[in-house]
Amino acid sequence: MTPRTFHRQVFWLIAAGTLALLISVSLSVSPVNAKPPAQETEKYCLSCHGDESLSMTLPSGETLSLYVAQDDLDHSVHSTVGIECEACHNNITEYPHPENKYQSKRELSLAYYQTCEKCHSANYEKAQDSMHAQVAAEGNKNAPVCTDCHGAHDVRPANEPRSLISETCKQCHSEIVESYRQSVHGAALMADENPDVPVCTTCHGVHNIQDPRTSQFRVDEPELCAGCHANKELMDKYGLSADVYSIYKRSWHGVDVSVYKAKWPTIWHDSAVCSDCHGIHDIRSTDDPASMVNKQNLLTTCQQCHPTAGPNWTDAWTGHNEISLERTPFLFYVEKFYGSFTSFVLWICVVYVVLQFVRSVVDRMRSNRP
Repeated sequence: MTPRTFHRQVFWLIAAGTLALLISVSLSVSPVNAKPPAQETEKYCLSCHGDESLSMTLPSGETLSLYVAQDDLDHSVHSTVGIECEACHNNITEYPHPENKYQSKRELSLAYYQTCEKCHSANYEKAQDSMHAQVAAEGNKNAPVCTDCHGAHDVRPANEPRSLISETCKQCHSEIVESYRQSVHGAALMADENPDVPVCTTCHGVHNIQDPRTSQFRVDEPELCAGCHANKELMDKYGLSADVYSIYKRSWHGVDVSVYKAKWPTIWHDSAVCSDCHGIHDIRSTDDPASMVNKQNLLTTCQQCHPTAGPNWTDAWTGHNEISLERTPFLFYVEKFYGSFTSFVLWICVVYVVLQFVRSVVDRMRSNRP
């Protein structure tokens, strides 16, 4: 073996040994699937704020708890990705802390929620155009902000569990949520976390919640409901018709609403939309005796707009179903009769016009004879 070959082998042995040592050290420090080490700032803050008795009295006389539970942080979407305390508490960087400048708990909340904009600017901007922000601008300090809905130290995925969305809204809208819990949608959600039924945010939006009392919201309502009720795959799953929206659009109500939506979306109109007949938050199955469209209640529902409607008014109602021999035999034969009769009359008119034309031609030819 030549000295040159020997030196080359020694070089490669040293290189291989160094690489093996680096890999070994790396695995010992950060093994695969290892839990990341506890965050140092978080540990430092909890050395005081992990004390359940820690609190302070605000100028308003309220007692503010300064306790932060380790379990809340362990399940928070922020802490688990490395976002530590000072990301939100950016005015507190050392101990002792600066003197408190907030008069009440609410004032503190209204100040701190604005830090959400740093990371969630798009959703923050949407929220500034929402109904909640409008109420806040009018001076209502209790109008919800980010932390009221998402929490502060215990921020978790918004739909885990899904029923928590309604419980969150219940903080301010308790009567509406209780009505929703009794509805066909709410009952299915609360019973088994049904992923198919709408929750508050499905209809009202998430951050850009608009005023549902406007004419624009009203004319958009049929399309909103159609998001589920025109989905054939979803409706087949529950044995419901997916034709309700298409049939509604062909009805007088639907045609009238479509005209308003296209021409005058900001003008209020009274043509019936879904919630006028089915209810809003208290929608029930048509078989439910308390349903507004149950056979026993349907006439009363119609009389909201048609006060002179008599007992036979609802006999022509097909319930958003296509007219069929099995379901509505009388209407089926009436429709067939008028369909055939109309065609017959039109053909008679065509034949009459043709005969009149032929007669005119014949008369002209006769008048031109020498």
